[in-house]
Amino acid sequence: MRAFLIVLDGVGMGALPDAADYGDEGSHTLLHVAEAAGGLKLKHLESLGLGRLLALPGVRALAEPRGAFGRMAERSKGKDSTSGHWEMAGLILDRAFPTYPNGFPKDLLDRWSERIERGWIGNVAASGTEIIERLGAEHQRSGKLIVYTSADSVFQVAAHETTVPIEALYDACRTARGMLTGEHAVGRVIARPFTGAPGAYKRTERRHDFSLEPPEATLLDRLAERGHPVITVGKVDQLFAGRGVSDAIHTASNAEGEEVLADLARRRGEGLVFANLVDFDQQYGHRNDPTGFARALEEFDEHLGEILGHLRDDEMCLITADHGNDPTTKSTDHAREYVPLLVAGRRVRAGADLGTRATFADIAATLAELFGVTRPSAGTSFLREVRA
Repeated sequence: MRAFLIVLDGVGMGALPDAADYGDEGSHTLLHVAEAAGGLKLKHLESLGLGRLLALPGVRALAEPRGAFGRMAERSKGKDSTSGHWEMAGLILDRAFPTYPNGFPKDLLDRWSERIERGWIGNVAASGTEIIERLGAEHQRSGKLIVYTSADSVFQVAAHETTVPIEALYDACRTARGMLTGEHAVGRVIARPFTGAPGAYKRTERRHDFSLEPPEATLLDRLAERGHPVITVGKVDQLFAGRGVSDAIHTASNAEGEEVLADLARRRGEGLVFANLVDFDQQYGHRNDPTGFARALEEFDEHLGEILGHLRDDEMCLITADHGNDPTTKSTDHAREYVPLLVAGRRVRAGADLGTRATFADIAATLAELFGVTRPSAGTSFLREVRA
């Protein structure tokens, strides 16, 4: 028995009722991307029932889709990848991770600087591509690390790979992770290496996320306790600080992640394959690029056809997202949105309408029931609704 859980990072589908509290009123990632592109060609997502969830230009609302379909609301406070993935694994946060729109406390950064024996510059909320263009040359002259954040709970450290060796950057981030606890327990510390020359800097694929450890057992822990393999693709293992993960496959792009998923689907296996495809968010949502976002969705849909074509009788594939990131708004940050829930498999009841789920944790409850492991305290299983 095997299940694929594929997270399309940032592919939300409409503002949640509390979106205005987060500055996200009016956000609708999928719809606005489709409108900007003049329609989307997503025949495989369409076949699973995507068009039944919303009127999406280019995507039909099939009367008899072959998959189960619904949408989910996030119950945790926040709108970041860590809280989203944790909730899918059954852990709901009643308090959002701290954010720093005006930068981090100077005394905290100075103590960190002393420990790593290297200075810092920046300490502002900014776009990653913008800040390296603005401070990259100064960083290279001084050797000081670029520190920045966003509307999300992140402590980001950028460094040129020829100025600061990659392992030194990772070590500096590990030190920051160890210090950012208690009131300053941000969701993620992120290493952001880049290369190139002033005016032509480019971030590399050697980004690394250092997340908090989940404070409670998650679905991944429960699966591991019972000997079920948990294979992660992309940054998922980093979001769980490696806990409960038996094999982590890191990828540099959506295309690489999609190839890995197709290869895994071709081969026999068991347990959970938990994947994150980050380009929707990282490359296009944060950069306000609806054209690239649309292209990435259509490329994923092409690969999805192969993945679904290789599913065996005892396998299931769930497709969802962790938050929104509408590239058509003024914001370059995540958005508080509903996310799609599409379920495919030979034993999935065709056309099952899963409605609006109250929490992402319904995924954890469903997979726990599927694998016969202890269910999380949150979430309601929809396994009986999708089983043919």
